[in-house]
Amino acid sequence: MEQQELTTVETAKDLGLLPQEFDRIKEILGRTPNFTELSIFSVMWSEHCSYKNSIKWLKTLPRDGSRMLAKAGEENAGLVDLGDGIGCAFKIESHNHPSALEPYQGAATGVGGINRDIFTMGARPIAQLNSLRFGDLSVDRTKWLVKGVVKGIGDYGNAFGIPTVGGELFFDESYNVNPLVNAMSAGIVKAGETVSATSYGVGNPVYIVGSSTGKDGIHGAAFASKDITEDSVNDLPAVQVGDPFQEKLLLEATLEVIKTGAVIGMQDMGAAGIICSNSEMSAKGEHGMRINLDKVPTRQENMKPFEILLSESQERMLIVVEKGREADVQAVFDKWDLNCVAIGEVTDTKRLEYFMHGELVADVPADDLVLGGGAPVYEREYREPAYYQEYQKFDINSIPEPENLVEVAEHLIAHPNIASKRWVTDQYDSMVGTATMTTNRPCDAAVVAVKDTNKAIALTVDCNSRYVNADPQKGTAIAVAEAARNITCAGGEPVAITNCLNFGNPYVPEVYWQFVSAIKGMGEACRKFDTPVTGGNVSFYNQSSDEGPVFPTPTIGMLGVLDDVDNMMTADFKQPDDLIYLIGESVNDIASSQYLASYHKVKAAPAPYFDLEKEYAMQQVVKQLIHHKVIQSAHDVADGGLYISLLESCMPNGLGIHIETDGEIRKDAFLFGEAQGRVVVSVAPADQERFVEMMATSEVPFSLLGTVASHGNLFVDEELYGNITDIKLVYDNVLHVALGA
Repeated sequence: MEQQELTTVETAKDLGLLPQEFDRIKEILGRTPNFTELSIFSVMWSEHCSYKNSIKWLKTLPRDGSRMLAKAGEENAGLVDLGDGIGCAFKIESHNHPSALEPYQGAATGVGGINRDIFTMGARPIAQLNSLRFGDLSVDRTKWLVKGVVKGIGDYGNAFGIPTVGGELFFDESYNVNPLVNAMSAGIVKAGETVSATSYGVGNPVYIVGSSTGKDGIHGAAFASKDITEDSVNDLPAVQVGDPFQEKLLLEATLEVIKTGAVIGMQDMGAAGIICSNSEMSAKGEHGMRINLDKVPTRQENMKPFEILLSESQERMLIVVEKGREADVQAVFDKWDLNCVAIGEVTDTKRLEYFMHGELVADVPADDLVLGGGAPVYEREYREPAYYQEYQKFDINSIPEPENLVEVAEHLIAHPNIASKRWVTDQYDSMVGTATMTTNRPCDAAVVAVKDTNKAIALTVDCNSRYVNADPQKGTAIAVAEAARNITCAGGEPVAITNCLNFGNPYVPEVYWQFVSAIKGMGEACRKFDTPVTGGNVSFYNQSSDEGPVFPTPTIGMLGVLDDVDNMMTADFKQPDDLIYLIGESVNDIASSQYLASYHKVKAAPAPYFDLEKEYAMQQVVKQLIHHKVIQSAHDVADGGLYISLLESCMPNGLGIHIETDGEIRKDAFLFGEAQGRVVVSVAPADQERFVEMMATSEVPFSLLGTVASHGNLFVDEELYGNITDIKLVYDNVLHVALGA
């Protein structure tokens, strides 16, 4: 027995369990677990499933709001009330580790998984976005990763039939080994047609539906909870394989079966597969399950119990059905030619009992496995990193102002973080579903019409991880504020967020400090904007043994609502002679700008200027200007600064500008600094008086920059910075040159 104990302790360690966790498992079971049971606890208590190192801080985030229909963590995704009996389910999740090893399937299954989270709630997905981070673009491995990830997202999303409507792409050496692939999806559901991830009713049958179960993705949740190393290639079986056509069938069958009224509860099988769905649904419904693993349809012969339980094969769901309604459910899945197999039933034991050919192979209590139940919760040590105070010492006067600012402008236009992302977006179908309103209209957020209504949703993903690295609290507050700014400039009202929290190893105190600080900044900004957190995911261990952690990247996915689609606002200048105004204050600041980082190659700087109160006030004014139809365009000042913002507003219609800088501010800071809280608007001459009147009563600073010009020439202080046609040729083709046509 002693020898077995020793082996099991070692086995527990190999599976990622801590010694005290192994002791706790023995305490829960009243005996030493067998390998199958140990495997169950290892995945359910992994960070990926249990949030054991993060939940303490996640609970401090605001989760209530007037539009919330489901609180964070209650369901597969957040659910927000759009009014008139319509809800929007939305969520963002990461698929970083799989994408680092097998970029095509890693990214594709990330798209599949996030869409399943949406339609398992009864919502039809209508839009998806992604936030991608890669290393140095001159490195061959980075090119391979970019090509694989983008193709994986495009192939899966296009075949599944959901438009990719927006996203972001950012390059930095910190992501050389460990790219970030965050996928977001949003769907629409009518009141009364939602379904919950729960299980109750003794004797109700439990069905597995969709694809057969294979050996792909086993221990995938545990794999996502450790650092990337040279040996990670041996974890390839932990990467799942996707089939978008099967998912499309599953979507239609799922929405149809919900309408039968025969479904008690439903959950997709993502991380940790069957065991995750079994335990979370049972714990929520305060019941148990008796499952016959030999009845699960498998792709390989002689699969072991733990392999069946832990497989993360894609396109599968667990459904609990009202007893007596089995035929109704079977008929729907037969129609769509999908597996629909009863594998067990609901019990009143609150335990999960697994049988293989009549033999009991595992017996565990459901509640002890899950977040909010018996899963461990830790308070990790955190410590401010030494670099933080060093970054704060940055002085703009230590950076000489370049004599040739046209050269700076040309440098930024050709930088992959600033230039057009057309190489990526051309591979995505943004038109499928015919509801996307921003495919050919430049807009700060994606706007998607809600069919059969006059409403639309606005969606964006935002995070400048350079800011977050410089100052996690302020940088994350900026990410929330920028997301809100994008929604506001599109004519929407920000209503809620989902987040994807990508950090390094939580056991490193300096990394955990970044995480804690980021949560504080997020909470502060979300409370100000009244955008509660609906859920999302935490992705730790984004680091390699050689290169250390990635930039801390708390990606914010924000949902906004346009109650009237006529209020939609675009970012493009409309006609010559319109007046160009800057709303918000100009600041002598170049901290953490793309200009400072890549032109001057200075990394040690604080986050840029940001004042949450002033930002909020500025956004309220922009909403009023749009609502009263006083402005022709609105575009926020973000990466690359004011010059890039003006350029992006000129390009769609081939227009130019005549602007003047502010003599009280360094010219490089005025043009290329990234101080927050600013929006560029254009105003028709006939509306100038109304505009000035509204601005004057608001107390929000504003200044006249100049006018829109007809011939596409860009003049700054009478100096020609180039012609928009030539600039666009460079801007549009930076990624094509780097990655090939």
